[in-house]
Amino acid sequence: MNTVLRGREAEDLALDWLLKHGFVLKERNYRVGHREVDLIVESERHIHIVEVKSLTAPVITDPLRKVDIRKQRLLASAASYYVASNKVVKEVQFDLVSVVFYPDHHSLEYVPGAFWPIYYR
Repeated sequence: MNTVLRGREAEDLALDWLLKHGFVLKERNYRVGHREVDLIVESERHIHIVEVKSLTAPVITDPLRKVDIRKQRLLASAASYYVASNKVVKEVQFDLVSVVFYPDHHSLEYVPGAFWPIYYR
């Protein structure tokens, strides 16, 4: 399976998990210029900016380590635009979902509040 399809499958799995846990989908693949947020979901208290990362086993590194400072800044910039253009009054939280695909199953890890971009504070 190519990486685009695998990434889409990981997003589908992440979204299904989030919806089953009470989150409400606001946006999927939200784009502002060259910046993109995989999922924007809402909980009772927060707007969650969710980055989904996936890898196929055997895994040498944790998919969550792939969200470097540059990516965090891009997410923060897109989140700022989303908040301003939608008049969001809830607190913004940056979450990660890691999906690792194995030959016969997958694992999913949700990390709430995984990072807070430096310049977004």
